[in-house]
Amino acid sequence: MTEDLTPAQAYAAALARNAEQATALAPFREMYEFGLDPFQIEACRALEAGKGVLVAAPTGSGKTIVGEFAVHLALTQGRKCFYTTPIKALSNQKYADLVKRYGADKVGLLTGDNSVNGDAPIVVMTTEVLRNMLYAGSQALSGLGYVVMDEVHYLSDRFRGAVWEEVIIHLPESVTLVSLSATVSNAEEFGDWLDTVRGDTEVIVSESRPVPLWQHVLAGRRMYDLFEEETDHGGRGASRREVNPDLLRLARTENTRTYNPRDRRRGKMVREADRERERRQRSRIWTPGRPEVIERLDAEGLLPAITFIFSRAGCEAAVQQCLYAGLRLNDDEARLRVREIVEERTAAIPSEDLHVLGYYEWLEALERGIAAHHAGMLPTFKEVVEELFVRGLVKAVFATETLALGINMPARTVILEKLVKWNGEQHADITPGEYTQLTGRAGRRGIDVEGHAVVLWQRGLDPGHLAGLAGTRTYPLRSSFRPSYNMAVNLVDQFGRHRSRELLETSFAQFQADRSVVGISRQVQKNEEGLDGYREGMTCHLGDFEEYARLRRDLKDRETELARQGAAQRRAQAASSLEKLKPGDVIHVPTGKFAGLALVLDPGIPAGRTNGHRGFEHHDGPRPLVLTAERQVKRLASIDFPVPVEALERMRIPKSFNPRSPQSRRDLASALRSKAGHINPERHQRQRAAAADDREIARLRTEIRAHPCHGCDEREDHARWAERYHRLQRDTQQLERRIEGRTNTIARTFDRIVALLTELDYLRGDDVTDNGKRLARLYGELDLLASECLRDRVWEGLTPAELAACVSALVFEARQADDAVAPKLPTGNAKAALGEMVRIWGRLDALEEEFKINQAEGVGQREPDLGFAWAAYQWASDKSLDEVLREAEMPAGDFVRWCKQVIDVLGQIAAAAPKENSTVAKNARKAVESLLRGVVAYSSVG
Repeated sequence: MTEDLTPAQAYAAALARNAEQATALAPFREMYEFGLDPFQIEACRALEAGKGVLVAAPTGSGKTIVGEFAVHLALTQGRKCFYTTPIKALSNQKYADLVKRYGADKVGLLTGDNSVNGDAPIVVMTTEVLRNMLYAGSQALSGLGYVVMDEVHYLSDRFRGAVWEEVIIHLPESVTLVSLSATVSNAEEFGDWLDTVRGDTEVIVSESRPVPLWQHVLAGRRMYDLFEEETDHGGRGASRREVNPDLLRLARTENTRTYNPRDRRRGKMVREADRERERRQRSRIWTPGRPEVIERLDAEGLLPAITFIFSRAGCEAAVQQCLYAGLRLNDDEARLRVREIVEERTAAIPSEDLHVLGYYEWLEALERGIAAHHAGMLPTFKEVVEELFVRGLVKAVFATETLALGINMPARTVILEKLVKWNGEQHADITPGEYTQLTGRAGRRGIDVEGHAVVLWQRGLDPGHLAGLAGTRTYPLRSSFRPSYNMAVNLVDQFGRHRSRELLETSFAQFQADRSVVGISRQVQKNEEGLDGYREGMTCHLGDFEEYARLRRDLKDRETELARQGAAQRRAQAASSLEKLKPGDVIHVPTGKFAGLALVLDPGIPAGRTNGHRGFEHHDGPRPLVLTAERQVKRLASIDFPVPVEALERMRIPKSFNPRSPQSRRDLASALRSKAGHINPERHQRQRAAAADDREIARLRTEIRAHPCHGCDEREDHARWAERYHRLQRDTQQLERRIEGRTNTIARTFDRIVALLTELDYLRGDDVTDNGKRLARLYGELDLLASECLRDRVWEGLTPAELAACVSALVFEARQADDAVAPKLPTGNAKAALGEMVRIWGRLDALEEEFKINQAEGVGQREPDLGFAWAAYQWASDKSLDEVLREAEMPAGDFVRWCKQVIDVLGQIAAAAPKENSTVAKNARKAVESLLRGVVAYSSVG
């Protein structure tokens, strides 16, 4: 090529090469065995030019190279670089990578429970740690030149996302920000905001995957391509991709196939397994079993693979199924290497704990090349699985979606068993963003020519819907920013109330709200034009049709209101009848999933709020706990009792009855059926409708009949136009209210928080009181409750173990509400202190309601959860792991994670507690020492 250049062109090219060699990027590029992609080079050049960058690219595309270049620049310039990640596992992984490259003396790690070489020029940390440093004015910020925010799209997370915005807003202007994000559809909008709050920011978006992705559906023995081969172009995001017609034909055939066996067999419902067996016999296809899928992929050379199962129990069951099926993916040499690595990594675990942790079963699966990966596992076990998978010694991993959050575990193939997952409230379809995140693990750069995403056939699967998930590669980044109590006192302390308010107005949340107002205003203008047209359509030559339509609407509204009042009256009668129930009453549940005979175990009359979330509690009063005739113990709600209920009979409940014991439930349910199975409940008599005797309804009907427009031949046509006019007018008014509500929303929330804190003497104007300075040191969801407990000396005189139990209530949240049995609590002082904490929360909850601070909007204090108090107390009291886990009925990974969160908050309390006339600070430090032992201590990096 060079001989084709003119002398001038050759000279210009030589100058460009020399200029490139003089940059910091040139030596950085030589550190990698592969060449950098254009988007990586563009981002690195922008960084070297002194600009901030936002890089949005698919999972596995290598965007962390840009973050590593920021590290390189910092070291070259003699400045510091902080590398932040959303989760500790990612911090640990990035720390190990940077130590390997730059040496342990130049790299530190800060993750709340780990502090390694924190004064190093490169420090990897969780985002919360950096936020805390900014508020505390830490000396470690001196000389800081670059901050890398990996996985910055975490900003959308409704629980923790606000931390990212706090950091972005409060970082010193001299710091260059490197934001790394998954592909989001509004990267330019986010970049515009960064430009506003951080200065010159380059937005670099890359849509292409480094390894092409092929999408498949595995049905029975056949693997179908999701898209037609000639239009897919290797999954590189071609402009037009048609769904495979063979797959569409199959779905039509299978989803409409009739299945009509006898619904009852010998009086009992057919078991689901029997149904599935018959279905498979009648059908040409089926959903392959887990071992069958892995064997199939192994035969086709598509391992290693990650199978995403949205359930921890499902992941463990999948491993067991593969073991029972005799699956072996490793040869003898690999098996010995696995054992060697596992024994080396777990050498610190006491031998007596190994059996409790299921070590030997776990090791057997690893030796065969099979493993689970989920949050319930011990962190050490998860790290070993990650290492073995990257080394190619584990070839099939069954994982929950948490693995998709940035952990470096690329595979050749990703399998999705279902396209539905439990989101904490209900089973919901996975979003295009979640699908992209999960399948982004498929295809290892530099190893695989292509990656594969396989969705298992499920009855009812819609290929068109799946194609929509696979074809929509982006999702919008939405701010979840909300002011908190801790944030408010820290801001006022540093900037005063007025400047704090202005700072909050610069948040991405307000930026998005203000932008959305422009679109809403345009819609209001369009609606007003439409209203003029509708008004013309409803014009009547006989009279004022708008007046006539209003009378008809008033009549409808009155009828609806009376019906609502009648329903409310029936609910009140039902609630009143529930309040009269006593343990041992036999009742008939009239409707719902548990309709039929039931025995009241606990009337469930609330002492206050039922679950601590305003907007979500059951307003209708009692929630009786019952045993049904089918042996189920369930907490019922008012919705199960649309009519009043009466006791049909009385029964004695044995003192030995245990609702968690299947035998106890079976015996008592049998006695219930014997005692009251013959009783037929009386049918509730319906009352005369209130509308029949209502004077207002009678008046409106008279006026409607007397109105001139009532006799119009085109009355109903005019009425349809009038209804459209009314609906559009109502929508327009709602839009106008939204415009009003979205302006200064964050600042208004901040004002309400400041007002409450002023009421409690945490703030006095622009001054932060001693109480406020204590609150400023407490970070977490229940920051204000913790501060009030310190102020009221609730924890004085507690032992370290009792204090650990109380602090656990500030961090723990049960994965699923368990209404059946109250949690076991330590006795004595700890139990009294926990009760006092709940009472203080009740007082704060009432204050929040008074000041219109709404938990449903992500602001405020949830009710403390006492479910981990006994486990924390036992562990801090030096009980064995076996005893603690057995009583807690909790996986080891969850136990370790909650212990570490308790340790983190205990550290904050030790720093915030009074130093004089108080034992709390000393006992908090002792509690940390008591908890930081055994599995909790050795599951850390460093």
